[in-house]
Amino acid sequence: MTEILVVGASIAGQTLAYWLARHGMRATLVERAPRLRTGGNGVDLRDEATEVAARMGILPRVRAAAADVRGMKFVDAADRAVARVNMSRNGEIEIMRGDLVGLLHEVAEPEVEYVFGDSVRSMEEDAGGVTVSFEGGTTRRFDLVVGADGLHSSVRRLAFGPEEGALRHMGHYFAFANADSALGEDRWVTMYNLPGKMAGLYRSGNHAQAKAYFIFRSAPLAHDHRDAEQHRTLLKEAFGHETSWRVRELLDGALADPDFYFDALSQVHLPSWSSGRVALVGDAAYCASPASGAGAELAVVGAYRLAEELAGTSDHQIAFRRYEEGHRELVKRKQQIGPNVRMMVPKTHLGMWARNGLALSMGLLARSS
Repeated sequence: MTEILVVGASIAGQTLAYWLARHGMRATLVERAPRLRTGGNGVDLRDEATEVAARMGILPRVRAAAADVRGMKFVDAADRAVARVNMSRNGEIEIMRGDLVGLLHEVAEPEVEYVFGDSVRSMEEDAGGVTVSFEGGTTRRFDLVVGADGLHSSVRRLAFGPEEGALRHMGHYFAFANADSALGEDRWVTMYNLPGKMAGLYRSGNHAQAKAYFIFRSAPLAHDHRDAEQHRTLLKEAFGHETSWRVRELLDGALADPDFYFDALSQVHLPSWSSGRVALVGDAAYCASPASGAGAELAVVGAYRLAEELAGTSDHQIAFRRYEEGHRELVKRKQQIGPNVRMMVPKTHLGMWARNGLALSMGLLARSS
């Protein structure tokens, strides 16, 4: 039986492990965190990703847990809505990332070996397999290794080299955290702009917990992506002096939240998603950034395709090549995110005014009464 190590127990890793097990392979899923990471913002499933969810038997529960957000509104400092954007799209389901991770775990856990609180320290490949040493001190042997461990993938670093060669900074940083639900309108995303910055509230119709989020323009900053206290400092430096709208309340809540998340808006671009017996899937291979709204879609579809190709041939090199050939076009389309971020975070007051005027003229926005 083929033994495959999957690193990262989020959307891509759990989808892949489930389908590998369904195809008769033995999947071991290792996750650095001590338990499932159930935080995060809303993610979208659409088109082929919803078909994969249906084949996994979780689509009815995905629909039941849908965020049910009607749209987003732009507000001024007095919390008056300047305009609203209808976000309903046929055939698309928005679900909180943590809810989707939980549903995937329910179907994958009976068939997959989960190892929490550990990570890969080193990998040594030979003609017959990969010897993996873990941070916890154990060493195990696998036929293949797949990195599904996100934007800052340790598997990618070990097999492909430093992440600087893979990441493309998109000129912004962002943060998510829990927020007081009383601060936002139910079933709406509320966005407040300052030049080069945006603070917002996300209120799902099916969740009592609201989410705060922040985006600010910046050249690359020197920081450790695992240092949460450093992240809090950077966000406080960007927004700490702002007193308009509800920025201070949102910031205070975010800085106190243990599930606070901060990172650069970045994409991953690699000439190949495999090297020998090691492959990558999801954000580790082709992160399109949160601005694309396509991360979950690419993760689910890519993981499914990789499992299908591995099941279709005993030659992993052929499987890896077919997986990449079949998935590259979708990745290419989703990484072309256009002016999304510039529209959300105009650089100047004039840019904010022009954004609203342009969107109104194009029929994208409806004036609030």
